[in-house]
Amino acid sequence: MPRLDYFAPGVYIEEIDRGSRPIEGVSTNVGGFIGFTEAIRGGAEPFKPMLITTWDQYREYFAREGSDGFLEFQNGSTKLYGYLPFAVQGWFLNGGGRCYVMSIGTQLPATTESPAENTVLRLKNSINRRALEFSFKNNPEDTGRLLINIEPGEPESIPDDPEISPPIAAEFFNVVIRQNDEELERYEHLTMHQAVRSEVGTYVVEALERSSEIVTVTDLTEGGLPLSRRPVNGTFELSPPLPALSPNQFFGKVQGVRDDQTGVQGSFEIDDINMLAFPDLMLAYQARKADGSRLLDQDQIHGIMELMVSLCENSTPNPANRMVVLDTPPDRLKPQQVAQWLGDFGRRSMYAALYYPWIKVANPKNAGKPILVPPCGHMMGIWSRIDETRGVYKAPANETPRGVIGLAYDCNFREQELLNPIGINCIRTFPNRGIKVWGARTLVEPEKTEWRYISVRRLMSYINKSIELGTQWVVFEPNDEDLWARVRRTVSNFLERLWREGALFGGSPEQAFYVKCDGDINSHDTMLLGRLYVEVGVCPVRPAEFVVFRISQWTSDESV
Repeated sequence: MPRLDYFAPGVYIEEIDRGSRPIEGVSTNVGGFIGFTEAIRGGAEPFKPMLITTWDQYREYFAREGSDGFLEFQNGSTKLYGYLPFAVQGWFLNGGGRCYVMSIGTQLPATTESPAENTVLRLKNSINRRALEFSFKNNPEDTGRLLINIEPGEPESIPDDPEISPPIAAEFFNVVIRQNDEELERYEHLTMHQAVRSEVGTYVVEALERSSEIVTVTDLTEGGLPLSRRPVNGTFELSPPLPALSPNQFFGKVQGVRDDQTGVQGSFEIDDINMLAFPDLMLAYQARKADGSRLLDQDQIHGIMELMVSLCENSTPNPANRMVVLDTPPDRLKPQQVAQWLGDFGRRSMYAALYYPWIKVANPKNAGKPILVPPCGHMMGIWSRIDETRGVYKAPANETPRGVIGLAYDCNFREQELLNPIGINCIRTFPNRGIKVWGARTLVEPEKTEWRYISVRRLMSYINKSIELGTQWVVFEPNDEDLWARVRRTVSNFLERLWREGALFGGSPEQAFYVKCDGDINSHDTMLLGRLYVEVGVCPVRPAEFVVFRISQWTSDESV
């Protein structure tokens, strides 16, 4: 801004910002997942989102030490498997990047599974076999989370007798037990050799049994040299089990509190998340209480689904930029059953999508044999993959889901004619083409055709959020014609980039969008109120869902 006070003669250099400021597009492919996990450690907290960027990082926070991260429950006489790990793995397999994972616990309410399994830390040796098992000596809830450090050690002494073989220094290690930054116990000169000479070192089990007041240790090895049986170095976490929720507490905990950033409501406090899934909602529907009733019945399931949809719609004062991917119940296998179930749910929204049927994937907990899981995580991974390779404006359909080996039901063309018009996206098997995602619709009311497609809804959310964040500099600027022109240039340049990338329809920028910011919509009265109005219109591209070739006979002497 030029100075208004010039008193001494001379040359004044002034920098003036006259150009428009470019709008940078926001990220559209950050996922959010809610469900049961095998463990909660490494700083993760129950019912609170944790940022995850790789499958290994998921295991670091939500799997027990040395585990594959998948979990199973014994619910009465039925064995159930957690769906969240399959969804997160499907997300990464299909091209997903950043995501937030919220654990709602490590065991089902009213299950007969013993919580003691979660109080054990199993360490492995250098050949990836079990070495030591640590567990709490006292009540783990009183003890709290512990860090077990395995450090390189050395023998306490070396015998002077030349006839005695000297010890191998690499087989010795130290065990240090910490809580937060405080060192509670330290044991040095330890070995896996049960008959080690007392002046050289101490057998690890003997040392901790004799002196530790915090943990007990068990030798899990089955023979071999002490060096090969020795646990690997590192820092490992021994966490107490989570208090088991009663079935009556479960629904409220899952709903959560938005101000505390817990539960479903708390996940919406993470601004980065723009696609959300709750695969284990259907696990809660499958699980049974002690009296044989469902842990969450159909009305309760619909209540949580309604909550997620409503929170996606209600992002005031900011533009809504999230979508939720819903799943069908596992006992609704036939197309007509799914259509009836959606009718019973009754909720319609442009911010929700539904895929059918469940998909078949390999189950590591059952020797790789197939298991049926909800498709939400794999579908969200495809959304992310399309965003990266083509753009948010491309419909996430006619794509092959990775990691899928079959479907729960093979839907045919006539059956999809029932499902597609009501917004249920089918996953189908085609001869010589394999499994394809064959739908790209939202769950909006059928008459609202402008919001029919997922790609259109997400493109508009991308434009809204990018303009919102990219024009924050306008606030409190002088509300005059110069500002109006700068805002028009800023928004027009952003939309022209989208048009050139193929996101907007039209043979020229004038046909693809318009930006209006002038005296017609910014009157003297609105300026007195401190308001600046900018009107933006865009023409998004839409997927060619129905490709129609009209073919007739033609002879060369006929006019076309």
